[in-house]
Amino acid sequence: MAKQKDNLNMGEALQKFIKANKLEKGLDKVDAQEAWAKLMGNGVNNYTTAVELRSSTLFVSLSSSVLREELSLGKSKIITMLNEELGKTLITKLVLR
Repeated sequence: MAKQKDNLNMGEALQKFIKANKLEKGLDKVDAQEAWAKLMGNGVNNYTTAVELRSSTLFVSLSSSVLREELSLGKSKIITMLNEELGKTLITKLVLR
């Protein structure tokens, strides 16, 4: 008896593999870090020491207290921009430390 093959393109096969191996959370963490670096640019990234996604909260460590205060004024806008970049509502809270 011949095996029946699934006709999946590469993207579908990759998504199926990610779901089957429960890799979404890890990929979301990496995507969030990349989105922060892309959106904030070199100026902010020079002062960013760590970016970590836990649950739906993005923790960002900054080495400049002045920059931290400045960014805290626009937290909701930053969250919106990050979620747009990610293509889904992944981040609901931003903690700057």
